[in-house]
Amino acid sequence: MYAADVSMKVKSALRARFNSGLYVSTSPPYGYLKDPADHNHLIIDEKAAPVVKLIFQMALDGAGIAKIRNHLNASHILRPAAYAAAERGESGYERHFEGKEDNRYQWSNNSVRAILRSPVYAGNLVGYKRVAVSMKSKKRPSRLPEEWEVIPNTHEGIVTQAQFDTVQRLMTSRRRDKGGSGFDNIFSGILKCADCGYAMRAMSANRRKRPDPIDCVQYACNNYGTNGTEGCSAHTIEARDLFDAVLADIRHYAKLAVEGDEKQVRQLQERLSSIGATEQKALEREKRKLDKRLGELDKLFSALYEDKVMERITERNYDMVSRKYEAEQAQLSGRIEEINASLAEKETTDNGVKDFFSLIAGYADTAELSAAMVNALIEKITVGERVQKEDGTVEQTIKIYYKFVGVLSNELHIKVAKRHVSPLSPRRCQCCGVEFTPGSAAAKYCKPCAKKIHTQQSTESTRRRRSAVRKAA
Repeated sequence: MYAADVSMKVKSALRARFNSGLYVSTSPPYGYLKDPADHNHLIIDEKAAPVVKLIFQMALDGAGIAKIRNHLNASHILRPAAYAAAERGESGYERHFEGKEDNRYQWSNNSVRAILRSPVYAGNLVGYKRVAVSMKSKKRPSRLPEEWEVIPNTHEGIVTQAQFDTVQRLMTSRRRDKGGSGFDNIFSGILKCADCGYAMRAMSANRRKRPDPIDCVQYACNNYGTNGTEGCSAHTIEARDLFDAVLADIRHYAKLAVEGDEKQVRQLQERLSSIGATEQKALEREKRKLDKRLGELDKLFSALYEDKVMERITERNYDMVSRKYEAEQAQLSGRIEEINASLAEKETTDNGVKDFFSLIAGYADTAELSAAMVNALIEKITVGERVQKEDGTVEQTIKIYYKFVGVLSNELHIKVAKRHVSPLSPRRCQCCGVEFTPGSAAAKYCKPCAKKIHTQQSTESTRRRRSAVRKAA
């Protein structure tokens, strides 16, 4: 019982220190030092901080953990344990490197992942990642990152909170390298089906060879690819069409931000907000009147209570009038809360538009999309199904949800057009031997032979199916 009581008191003391934002661990994390003036506060280590910034920047540019680790190893950078021993003089690490000097510069995937996952580098205190089952057990099972306890804004961050959040989403979306195709899927984790909400997968377009890898790739609904028409429809979109549409939209708003057209910015703020500037002023006037009336009711309550004490009014009249005042107070308070919510939403929207334009202004002259640009600006993109118009053209709509502001344009309409391809060289028909110009890279027969063989295959398939039915009967 004594041990249990001491355990509870120690845990309570540590919990109180953690909740107040004090750093209570023995060693500071890589990239930080303990403040000489306050050992419970972290300050940035100017020697190691550039390495942390490099790791996050490579992640923002689309590099995976293995690629970041290989770059650090090739750059001959001390791993965190070796840095703690060599630069900070901490003990307990040298035994790992005795006789293995090269190990000082060999980063592991877990080291890189731990840095990218840690909220400490965004200026937040994190703890309780592994909690003991009880005082009688030495087991400390690991918690998922979303279960960690975080105290925000306790020290200066090496990266911004927006950069940290973007990296978390990139790690969750599991982006892949270009691979042998040479196509960089920069929309991984961002592109969604407009109807079912599933992710869109990048896949080969199953057509003849084209010089640019992007022209050989199309996106399709992952739900359709897995479950067929029972899950969803294809929602197929050419990678080239998607890239061009998104780039054009980004450049449009980036140009608007650079030119600094205040009128268009205000129009955009009013369109995104639930209330306009005129309505905002009216709500502020109404709030001032309501606040004034609440103050009057407080005075009336005081006077009413004094009348009751001095027996100038009866108990019955006091209860009747007080209930009336209380009902009015509740009504006024409810209305004030509604007004405050509307004004707060208006302020958030206006600030979001300003933050968005300050962010996108740097991409006015960009010539092509990159993973860093897409993940910095865009929350998600939804793709609709193709629709054939009366004039025979095929059209497809997408919606771009930007960070801070959401959807700026209601829909982007993409006209799907067949791209010019170079004709394939003539080849011999494998049936009759006649030379013909193939329509696709997989064509083996000329048109007459292809039709004849197709008919034969269809007839044979029907015969086998009917034979199977007779045997089953």
